[in-house]
Amino acid sequence: MIRTPRRRREEPLDHAELARLLPAPGDPELSSDRLNGLEEHLMTEIRNLASDTAPDTSPHTASDTSPGTSTGAPPVGAPARNRAPRPARRPGRRPVLVGVAAALVLAAAGVAGLAGSSGGSGRAVAPPAGAVPAPVVQVVRGSTAGLAGAVADISGAAARAELPEPGPGQFLYVRSEVSWLVSWEGADGKNRSYVDEIHPREVWMSPDGDKGWLMEPYKEAVDRDGVTLDDPEGGGRTLNSPSYEYLRTLPTDPGLLLKKIYDETGGMGNGPDQQAFSTIGDLLREQVVPPKLAAGLYRAAARIPGVVLVDDSVDAVGRHGVAIARTDEADGARTEWIFDRETYTYLGERTVQTRDAEGIEAGTVRGRTAVTDRAVVDAVKQRPAGLGDAPPSA
Repeated sequence: MIRTPRRRREEPLDHAELARLLPAPGDPELSSDRLNGLEEHLMTEIRNLASDTAPDTSPHTASDTSPGTSTGAPPVGAPARNRAPRPARRPGRRPVLVGVAAALVLAAAGVAGLAGSSGGSGRAVAPPAGAVPAPVVQVVRGSTAGLAGAVADISGAAARAELPEPGPGQFLYVRSEVSWLVSWEGADGKNRSYVDEIHPREVWMSPDGDKGWLMEPYKEAVDRDGVTLDDPEGGGRTLNSPSYEYLRTLPTDPGLLLKKIYDETGGMGNGPDQQAFSTIGDLLREQVVPPKLAAGLYRAAARIPGVVLVDDSVDAVGRHGVAIARTDEADGARTEWIFDRETYTYLGERTVQTRDAEGIEAGTVRGRTAVTDRAVVDAVKQRPAGLGDAPPSA
C-alpha cells in the first residue's frame, strides 16, 4: 500500500532543463523505485523554486515519495485536505502517476512565476527543510550461496504466520517508520545526498481497497489528522494496484506467480527481471499478505536472475537481519528485503547505492523502511490496542 522515490538552479528553467528533469517520454514505464526517485527530484526542485515566487499564487503539492509511497496533489475539484493518492500498492503505482502529473503542472507554474523574479544565478544555500545527510555504509557483497536455504526458512516462516483476517467493515492497518532520498545541489554546484528524517507512516485500507486513510504528519501535504485514500470509482485491482481481496485470488505456486508477474509487467521498468523483483517488493512492503501467498512470493523472487543473499542489512529502526536483494543495473541501486535472523519474519526494506551514479556516492542509503505493526481494526484512524489513538510523534 504504500506504494512510490533531486535540487537545482534558482533562475528560470529552459526547455532543455525541463527535458532533463522529466522522465523520457518514450519510456514512461520505469521501475517503481526509479519513478519514486524521479518524482522526488521533481518535487524537491519545484519546492525550492517556488520559495522565490510571489506569495502563494501557484498550486501546491506534496514533496514525498516512498518504495512505497509517494503523496501527490489532490485531484482537481477535490478539497486538498480530503484527498490523496492511493498508498504504494504499486502503482501502476497510482501515487507515482498522480505525483508526476502534479509535478508537471507545478513545473510550468514555477517557471512562469520565476519569469518575473530577480533571476539571480545563485544556488540554494541550505538543504530541504527536515532533511538530514544521507547515511553512507559499506556495501556488503551479496551472493547466491545460502540463498536457497534462507528462502526456504523465510517462506516457511511466512506460511506458518498467524495473520489477522479482516471481517466485514474492518480495515487492514500497517504502521511503518520510513525515510527516502532527497537530493540537493549546493552553492558549489555539487550534488549532496540528503534523506527525510525517519518518521512514522500509518495506512488503513479496506479489504476491497475502495476505502482508506493515510497519516504521515511529517509530510507537508498530509494534515495532522491524515488524508483520505478512498477510491470512489472502485477500479479493478491488478498487481500494480492490489487489494487484500485481490491478493487472495492469486496463485501461491511460485512458478505460476512468477509467470503472472512477468506477463503483467512486461515492458515496464528497467528490464523484466528488475520489474518483477520490484513488483514483489511492493506487494510485501505495506500490505497484509495472506501467509501462503507470501511464502510463494519469496520462492518466486529467488528464481529471478540477479537475486542474491546479503548477510547483514539494517532497517529504519536499527534492526539487523539477512536480506534478499537485487541491484538495478540501470542506476546501481540495490533493494534489500530484510528478515529477522531468528524468526525470519519480514522487518523492512533498505535501498543502497552500489556504485557512484547520478551524483550519488556508492554506499549511500537511499531509502529505509521498518514495519512496526500490522493488524485489523474496526475503523480508519483506529489503532491496535496498546498504540492508543493519539497521533504518533514525528
